[in-house]
Amino acid sequence: MLAAAIRVADRGGVAAITMRRIAQELGVEAMSLYHHVPNKDAILDGVVDMVFAAIKLPGAEYDDWREAIRTRAISARMVLSQHSWALGLMDSRRDPGPATLRHHDTVLGVLRKAGFTLPMAAHAVSLIDSYVSGFVLQEANLPMTTPDDVQDVAGGILRNLPAEELPYLAEMIRDHALQPGYEYASEFGFGLDLILDALEARRTAPLPGDAPSGRDGLA
Repeated sequence: MLAAAIRVADRGGVAAITMRRIAQELGVEAMSLYHHVPNKDAILDGVVDMVFAAIKLPGAEYDDWREAIRTRAISARMVLSQHSWALGLMDSRRDPGPATLRHHDTVLGVLRKAGFTLPMAAHAVSLIDSYVSGFVLQEANLPMTTPDDVQDVAGGILRNLPAEELPYLAEMIRDHALQPGYEYASEFGFGLDLILDALEARRTAPLPGDAPSGRDGLA
């Protein structure tokens, strides 16, 4: 049932997740769904948990916290790119499922074991998740998804651009976006590495205004 709800959402967004449409996807009557779930909220909680479960979590094979978090961020982007409708839903649920809770605990565990103070771990999770979500949202709304699309869209803009009035934009399109091999997706890794570099530099340093957590390390 939850897999059917995700298929419905992939086609029509969160608003499409209704008992009627899920039942149609399964080829059953809508009322029969209530034998398995009490209401629509339970389905929304369930699909969010399935999305979290699909994101690769770092395991013991990673000695470097940066590689562990990088792997998780890349996986999160890939999963959310397939289910971009889940972006707003994932932070709105009040009854998180076991996969959701395990996901957050694992990520926090990587950071705390790497020496992040509790406030810095909170900052790191917020920063990385905001970056992943924002990038996925931006990507989902771009009018181009393939190199050919880039050539068509960027090339069209450049042809109609008053280059003398907007020289830096013209330069960016001509000498960067339209160059062979350019893919907007490559920007994700560059930005992620900048964030990880900054977090590494501050992971054990107390920040002004941070409330003391009561302990600096793990028990």
